[in-house]
Amino acid sequence: MWWLCIAVFLLWMRSGGCTEKANTSDLIEYTAADFYEKLHSGKMMFIYFEHQVSPTISLFLVELEKSADALQDYGVLVGKVNCNKELVHTYCTEERELHTAFLFRGGKEFLGFDLDTVFDVNSIVSEVLFAILREEVMYVHTDSDLLAMEKAARGKTDIVLGYVSSLGTQEHRSIMETAYVYGTKYQFILITGGPVLKHLGVNEFTHSSRVWFLHCRVRSGFTTPMTSERCPLTLMRKPLSTLSLHSFLQLMEAPLVSEVYDDPSSVQPPQFPYQQTPQVFLFSRPATEHLDRDTATTLAWRTRGLALLVLVHRQSPAVKTPDEYNAAYRLNEKSSEVEYLTLHDLDEVMDLVANQEKEEEDEEEEEEDKDVVDDEEEDSRFGKLDDEVAESVYENRGDMTDMDSITQLTSDNFHAAVAQSSLTVALFYLRWDAVSMAFLNSFIEVKERLAGSSVQMSAVDCGEWTDLCAAQPGSSLPMPFQPITSFPSVLLLRPKETAQHYRGMLGIEALHRFIMMSHQASPVLLSTQEEVTSFLQDAPHTELAGYKPDRVLGLFKTQAHTGVSLFTEAAKSLRGEVLTGLLTDGLAEKWAAEHTADLPAVFVFPSWRTHTHPLSLPASTSADELLSHINTALLHPLPELTVENLPSFLSLGKALLLLFVGEEEDEIGRRQNQVLVEEMRGVVESGRGRMEQYLACWIHLGRTPAGMSVLGSYLGSMPPLPALVLTHLPSGDEIYQYSPNTPITAPSVLQWLQRVEDGTESPAGMLGDDNWPPAVDFYDFLKIMDEQEPDSAQQQTPDDEEDVEDVNVEEHVGVKETTNSFSTSSTPDNNPKTHTEL
Repeated sequence: MWWLCIAVFLLWMRSGGCTEKANTSDLIEYTAADFYEKLHSGKMMFIYFEHQVSPTISLFLVELEKSADALQDYGVLVGKVNCNKELVHTYCTEERELHTAFLFRGGKEFLGFDLDTVFDVNSIVSEVLFAILREEVMYVHTDSDLLAMEKAARGKTDIVLGYVSSLGTQEHRSIMETAYVYGTKYQFILITGGPVLKHLGVNEFTHSSRVWFLHCRVRSGFTTPMTSERCPLTLMRKPLSTLSLHSFLQLMEAPLVSEVYDDPSSVQPPQFPYQQTPQVFLFSRPATEHLDRDTATTLAWRTRGLALLVLVHRQSPAVKTPDEYNAAYRLNEKSSEVEYLTLHDLDEVMDLVANQEKEEEDEEEEEEDKDVVDDEEEDSRFGKLDDEVAESVYENRGDMTDMDSITQLTSDNFHAAVAQSSLTVALFYLRWDAVSMAFLNSFIEVKERLAGSSVQMSAVDCGEWTDLCAAQPGSSLPMPFQPITSFPSVLLLRPKETAQHYRGMLGIEALHRFIMMSHQASPVLLSTQEEVTSFLQDAPHTELAGYKPDRVLGLFKTQAHTGVSLFTEAAKSLRGEVLTGLLTDGLAEKWAAEHTADLPAVFVFPSWRTHTHPLSLPASTSADELLSHINTALLHPLPELTVENLPSFLSLGKALLLLFVGEEEDEIGRRQNQVLVEEMRGVVESGRGRMEQYLACWIHLGRTPAGMSVLGSYLGSMPPLPALVLTHLPSGDEIYQYSPNTPITAPSVLQWLQRVEDGTESPAGMLGDDNWPPAVDFYDFLKIMDEQEPDSAQQQTPDDEEDVEDVNVEEHVGVKETTNSFSTSSTPDNNPKTHTEL
């Protein structure tokens, strides 16, 4: 039974038995000396020789580390050699080694694997074990090949025949792991397609993996005479996994027919490892014992893998079952009761067992899918769960959010509640909108952070209070905001002021920071030099320590100056995002003199500047013009794009000249990236006016890994890094790629841009038409119901009823706003081509 012990141990390891070990990284970086020492010791090693790290290689190394733990159980050491530090001849000097991982066995190279074939932990483990067992696991393509294998195995060993649609899958891994354990006991054969599938009754185009057990070994006891040259086979009916395959092989070792002299109710339920298998009892009498055994044997072969067959001898005094019953069954250990019945043919037993199998499969599927699909009513509520947010909300739908800590706003209490606090933050949401419900938990956590402050956190369920959310200006229920048409929406409300929309990230940190900065006066009136110094250097609140916001100072001779009202209006629009201060009288004159400026003046202190010398803005004739000047001054000349700031840059409507750089592993890599960024800064400075139509920017794929998906979607595959692309052109959806073989220098990039403008450069791809409208349309249900009252209906003719109903629904659908999942700032007016890859 040594092989059973090994199997149980390995399966325990796979299921997480060694938790402490599983948490330890097993990917070892070998030096050249270590590598040669292990190689000459004869140990099996799966090694990758690292030259340079691209995003593709980085993903492979993550999967390689995962496979180290699994392959260690099979005696294979997994690691890498960094060729930039250690030189291993042949493997660190040839270009072909860049995309190849090697298996060493017996002190020499055994096999090389292209990284396209070992792309994740399942493919790594399955391919390595397949290579190790290449002499033990046979491969057949035709039925004649299989027949030859059956003839060779007859009387010697049973065959485990596995079909997988492709190599490197989880199912392939399960077969290889099982073959490693049971390879000396059974002959394993692998099929990936071919004419042999027709003999097995499998459609060659099916994607379902299958396993058959071929009973080729001669057994003692009850067997069916092998009148055919083919070995009898049993299909494994459960989905293929290492554990299910192990259980199936154990079941194949069970006696074909067991004989007892006790009543079925006294027979012990199946013990390990058969405890989940039903028992079928047939009764035998001395006069028909020979025929009863044949019947039992025939039925046992038909139920092989589904049930254990027991032949009960009635001549025993211990058998108390009435003669009217000729069969009995016990489904499994969960239902230990024995049920008795009278059968007329064997098909009735097959129907019984098959129905039980189907019920178990349905229960398993329900258990697996209970977090995804409950019933049709719930499914229709949430619609198709086509993203991670919706799925997460659905899975946690039973965890009720505690709404007691936030004020519930209604049509009745809205104005009174807003008047009670200097700042009310209101979340407008829909209970059937996944993003709303996901954000609701974050909103409540922000409330907990603000405990003790004067900020009132509140929420409006727009599904219940549609008249509040859809109130039109000038209606009987005047509101300080336009009708809410996008969910979730966050508004900042102050008594007797127009509401301010929060357009930042739907996350805890971003919203908390916005509220804390909004709590600051806009602008702050500064009357002493100490107050000015504190305004420019200190965080606005202790909770925001470490955060460096943008700052704007307005300087005027007196508070009565006409420019003060324009500056104040602009400051209120920037509230929550930019700190604004106001200097007047002698202090303003002193500051203006120190910076050689004439009053009135507006100074901008962008957060990205390392020195305190401000940018001075030109005079403005309106608040909108002043806002435009401020936003332009705050814009980094070469910003690093992140998930958080991408929407604000896209809203500018400029084409993106986007540089992708990889994650540096050492000081050399960091300097190379710095040189590339400096070259892009040179492009901006050299191009001057002609670069106004472009937003030159860059993405660091180490800090923003989502950029890899963006780059891949742009070009269809991952190019070598660095990569420079031009995209989001206002004139079209073309994507242009700077030649990977050309060094990125300012003059050559400008020449490339000129070719693009002249139309002589061919695009490398196209942007997809994938805007993200609101997930849920907003209906004014109350108004719809009011218009469908009986009095209204009587005024309609029968011919008009259907048309009127359609018009009513269509009339009350809110205008859709284009949004993306990370920000609520983009609208059709200021961002006609919202980019959604991130």
